[in-house]
Amino acid sequence: MNFLDLVKQRQSVRRYSPRKVEKEKLERCLEAARLAPSASNSQPWTFIVVDDPELKERVARQTYDNLMSFNKFVSQAPVIVVFVIEKPKIITRIGSKIKSLDYPLIDIGISSEHFCLQATDEGLGTCMIGWFNEKPIKMLLNIPQNRKIGLLATLGYPIENYKQREKIRKSFDEVVRYNSY
Repeated sequence: MNFLDLVKQRQSVRRYSPRKVEKEKLERCLEAARLAPSASNSQPWTFIVVDDPELKERVARQTYDNLMSFNKFVSQAPVIVVFVIEKPKIITRIGSKIKSLDYPLIDIGISSEHFCLQATDEGLGTCMIGWFNEKPIKMLLNIPQNRKIGLLATLGYPIENYKQREKIRKSFDEVVRYNSY
């Protein structure tokens, strides 16, 4: 598929079929994420695949509560991938302090988008989840306390006839500048 067409096709999927994701497809998505660029090639990530139905449900339950229920769809996805931020190389940590930029968080964003684009190319749907209760998820998945979860991503087949939504974005001229703000 043409790359720009792939980008246009990728969307956040919030309704999943119970169909299981083939291991080969899942591993190609993880490989795409693994190959993402990172500051100083730190590769500050670990990907935890949660596909055991009972454990997945317990993790999914930590993405919503009675007050914030917008992530209830997470339970439908056959797979949740947890993007754990690892300690970057010392040069990246120094650069982050000097520049006041969280390079590992940027790196996780790039890696997760690689994951999502590969999933789209595989005919799968994804949704990045930034709203979750980190502490219980870390306990459920035995993530060390000195690590941070960057985000979660659901993965699965969209329900049949899932509607491709029109991307509503600012116009090109609103966001692109040449040589000056």
